[in-house]
Amino acid sequence: MKGAPVVILGGGLTGISAAMHLRAPWLLFERESRLGGHARTDERDGFRFDKTGHWLHLRDPAVRRLVDELLPGRMKPIARRARIFSHGVLTRYPYQANLHGLPPEVVKECLLGVIEARLKAAGAPQPKPRDFEEYCRRHFGAGISKHFMIPYNEKIWGVHPREITAAWCARFVPLPNLEQVVAGAVGAGPPELGYNQTFLYPTEGGIETFTRALAGRLAGGRVATGASPDAVDWRRREVTVGGEVVPYRALVATIPLPELLKRMRELPPEVEAAGGRLRCTTLRYLNIGARRPPPADWHWIYVPEKRYPFYRVNVFSTAMPSMAPEGCASICVEMADRGPVSDAAVTDTIAALVEAGGLAHADDVTFVDEKQIDYAYVVFDQHYYAATRTIFDFLEANGIHPRGRYGAWTYNAMEDCVLAGREVAALVDGQPEGAAA
Repeated sequence: MKGAPVVILGGGLTGISAAMHLRAPWLLFERESRLGGHARTDERDGFRFDKTGHWLHLRDPAVRRLVDELLPGRMKPIARRARIFSHGVLTRYPYQANLHGLPPEVVKECLLGVIEARLKAAGAPQPKPRDFEEYCRRHFGAGISKHFMIPYNEKIWGVHPREITAAWCARFVPLPNLEQVVAGAVGAGPPELGYNQTFLYPTEGGIETFTRALAGRLAGGRVATGASPDAVDWRRREVTVGGEVVPYRALVATIPLPELLKRMRELPPEVEAAGGRLRCTTLRYLNIGARRPPPADWHWIYVPEKRYPFYRVNVFSTAMPSMAPEGCASICVEMADRGPVSDAAVTDTIAALVEAGGLAHADDVTFVDEKQIDYAYVVFDQHYYAATRTIFDFLEANGIHPRGRYGAWTYNAMEDCVLAGREVAALVDGQPEGAAA
């Protein structure tokens, strides 16, 4: 493969970052007409909508410096205003540390559950939780699990929490101590908790402004949009795109892992079987344009109750007014049902948005666009770790590097994708041409 480029499949944040950081020649193939993957922004009639919530949380100093260089003065720091909508009221996020405002009987049930769980934990050592449901009951007690953790996560993952492991959640689920839980129940709540207390967001153009700035740094290779791989020959190290056979020195695969495996010829039986065990959810969401701003000031809400057809709502224009025409609102609603959205579900959604303060009046809606993301949330079930280990060991041994949220088949944030691109570029640059991982 001497002289062959590094081929990158997929032009989302991970693919762009890999290309940007590579020193070796590269060739990037992207199925869509423009780069960005899910970190893109759609526009209609002056309303802008990201592909669901894309709020940039940064922890890595190098990524922060990169963002400052790419968009000096054009990324605004914003303090999170996230709420939970349940029992007809809005409470602060996270639920487990902000019970104040809920009906008294719910607060009582939640507090007693937390205390009981902590007393049990202080006793004899307990084995690791078998699943996410057990994790919730052990850390938060029966009440919080019943009223928020279990129903909300069932809506977002599409399966009951007892079907998924707890390994994914350490970074993303805040664990307040007992004092913080009690303080939050009586209105003396703790400061904001969680990894996303603040975020950066472009002053104009939505999150795709960041994506385009990142892509503007690309050099040393070639981008081919509207191009999707037809086949990957892992033995000959060739990828076929639109009938053209392209040899590669190494392959960086950021497309969804099942899509990569579908295109690979003559997989070992154990790898093919492992690929059949991969699970994820499809997401349907609604982009809603409104002629008036919402009465509430939240950026997004979480909705656990099953009686509502959605689980999360983002109001982009509350976080950044430029996302909608002046005096209007740009709203994204993530639906719990994975099938097509019925007219009744749209009507119920609009009514619930009025109830939760996301709309001033149902008549304010000017349009509703239904959208779909085929690969949304990876399901961390009992087969996940054995299946992915088998697949990744095979791929890496053959010079194929799966990276990013869907290439690495994981749950992460935008910054993680940029870091994954940086990491795989350093890995590939450090390998001799044609060498296995």
